[in-house]
Amino acid sequence: MSLPDAFLQDLISRNRIEDVVSAYVRTKQRGRTAVGLCPFHGEKTPSFTIYPETTSFYCFGCGAGGDVITFIKKIENLSYIDAVRFLADRAGMKMPEDKADDATSRLRVKILEINRSAARFYHNILYTSEGRVGLEYYYSRGYTDRTIKHFGLGYAPDGFALLNEMRKMGYKDEELAAAFLIKKSSRSGGYYDIFRRRIIIPIIDIRGNVIAFGGRVLDGSKPKYINSSDTLVFKKTNGLFALNFAKSSKKESLILCEGYMDVIALHQAGFDNAVAALGTSFTEEHARLISRYAREVIQVFDADAAGKKGAQRAISLLRKTGVQIRVVTLPDNKDPEEFIRIYGPERFKLLIERSVNDVEYQLIELGLKHSLNTTDGRISYLREATKILSQLSSPIERDVYASKLSDELSVSKQAILDQVMRYKKTDTKQRKKRELSHAVRNSEEVVRKVNPEAGEHLRAARAEEELLGLLILHPDYIDIICENLEPDSIVTRFNRGLYQCIVERHRQGKMTELSFLAADYHDDEMSYVSRMVQNARETVHTPEHVLELASVIKSEHRLKVLRNPEQIEDDKIKEVLDVLRAKKT
Repeated sequence: MSLPDAFLQDLISRNRIEDVVSAYVRTKQRGRTAVGLCPFHGEKTPSFTIYPETTSFYCFGCGAGGDVITFIKKIENLSYIDAVRFLADRAGMKMPEDKADDATSRLRVKILEINRSAARFYHNILYTSEGRVGLEYYYSRGYTDRTIKHFGLGYAPDGFALLNEMRKMGYKDEELAAAFLIKKSSRSGGYYDIFRRRIIIPIIDIRGNVIAFGGRVLDGSKPKYINSSDTLVFKKTNGLFALNFAKSSKKESLILCEGYMDVIALHQAGFDNAVAALGTSFTEEHARLISRYAREVIQVFDADAAGKKGAQRAISLLRKTGVQIRVVTLPDNKDPEEFIRIYGPERFKLLIERSVNDVEYQLIELGLKHSLNTTDGRISYLREATKILSQLSSPIERDVYASKLSDELSVSKQAILDQVMRYKKTDTKQRKKRELSHAVRNSEEVVRKVNPEAGEHLRAARAEEELLGLLILHPDYIDIICENLEPDSIVTRFNRGLYQCIVERHRQGKMTELSFLAADYHDDEMSYVSRMVQNARETVHTPEHVLELASVIKSEHRLKVLRNPEQIEDDKIKEVLDVLRAKKT
C-alpha cells in the first residue's frame, strides 16, 4: 500500500518520536537528544538515542535504528502498514484508502478475526455435552462461571471439531494454518486440529485482540501444555498473559507468576494485577514490557528448584529496567493457586505485605546454601553476598546491606564494602568491554547482512555511507551530486539501490528523510541507513566535501572494474590507467 508523502508528513508531525518512545522507554534529555536504556537489548549503560530533529532513533549498543514507524514496527511486532495504522489511531487520523491493500496486513486482520471466532467456539463448547469434561475441570479448580466468562476459557474436543466449524464459517485452511489452529498431516496430507481434548486459555493483547491460545490436557498425557507458535499477530517472548486486565488495575504494581492457572486464580481472588509469561521462560522483552506498566513487580514463583531458578532469572532481567522488585515466598512448596484455595485471599495478601525485596531474597536463599556456623561457611557466604551487593547501583543500598551483613556476621562493614567495590570495579570494566564488543559485533553483523559487499570494498563503502547519510540529512546536496555521480558508479549493491531511491524520490519532488524511506526497507536495512545518518552528523559538511566523497567513490568504482579488464571499454582505458598512476603517487 503506497502512502502519500503528505499523509506521512502529517502522521510523523502528530507522533513526535520522543513522545511515542517515552511510552516504552524511560529517557533523559541530553542537549538536543534524549537517551535511555535500549528496549531491544539488555544494557545497563544507556546507548539508545532519540533525535527529535530528524524524528529518528539509533542504539549504539545493538545497532537498531530508524524512524518512529520503524520503532513501532519493532517494539509492537507489526508490519509496516500496521505500524502506520497504530500511529494513525494514536493521532486520531484516518488511513488513506487504497484498494491494493497490503496482503500481509490483510492476513493479519484475518488471523485476528479467526482467533476471535475460535475463542467463541471453544467457550461455547464448554456448555455442551462435548465440553462438559472441561467445565467440570474448571469447577474442580474453584473457578466460577463469572471467571470462566471473564477469561473466555474454553474446551477443545477431539477430532476435527474446530476445523469443520471454521470451514462452515468460510475460513480457508491456509488461513487457519497461519493462525496455528490447524496443521497438515505428514501422512495423509490433510489438515487436523492442533488443540484436541484440552482446556483452552485464550491469550488476549492489550488492545483486546485474541492473538493466541494455550491448551492443557486433563489427563497425564504429554505434552501437558501446547501453546500457539509465533504468528503474524503473536510472538510469545513479547507478551504477558492477562496484561490486558492488569494494565487497567489501579495498582502501580504487577504480580508476576509462572503460569496461566496461577494468574486466573489470583484474579478471581481479587488480585487483578497478576500476569505471567506466555508459555516460555522469562525474557528481556518481558522485563521491558513490565517496566512500561508498573513501578514495582511482586514475584510469586513456585517454591521448587525450577521456581527458584526462574525467580533468580527474572530478578536479574527486571533489575536492568529499574523497577522495584519484591519476592513472595510460598510455604510448604505450594503454588499460588493452591495457597489461595487452601488459605484464602487474606493470607495471600499478608504474604505480599511481608514479602522481601529482591536483594533480601537473594541473601536469604544464599544463606540456605552455606553453613553460617563455620568460618569457611561464613567466608563463602560473604564472598557471594558481596557479589550480589556489587550489582547495586545505589551507594545507599550498598551501605545499608553492608551494615546488615556486618551486624549479622560480626565482620567489619568497611571490609565488606571494600570487597563490594573490588567486585564492582572488575564487573564495570568487564561489562563495558562486553558492551563495546557487543556494539561492534552487532554493527558489523548488520552491515554484513544488509551490505555484504562492504567488506570487500571498505574505502568505497565508507565513502558511500557518509555521502548517503549527508544526502538524507541535507537533501539540498542531491542536485550537486546527481551532476557528478551516476548510480552505476556506486560500488556496493545496497548503497547503489539506496542512492537511486533517494535521487528518484528527489526528482519526483518527494521527501527523502528516514521516515519516507521506511516503507521500502526492512528493519535491519533501516538500522544500517540510520547508522549512516548518525555518523554523518559528526561530519563537517560542505559542497566541496560532498564532491570529494563522490570522487572517491568514482575512483573506487574504476579500480573495481580493473578486476575484470575485459569489460573495460576502449575509451575508458586511459582514464583507468590515470587512476592507477594517481593511486601510486
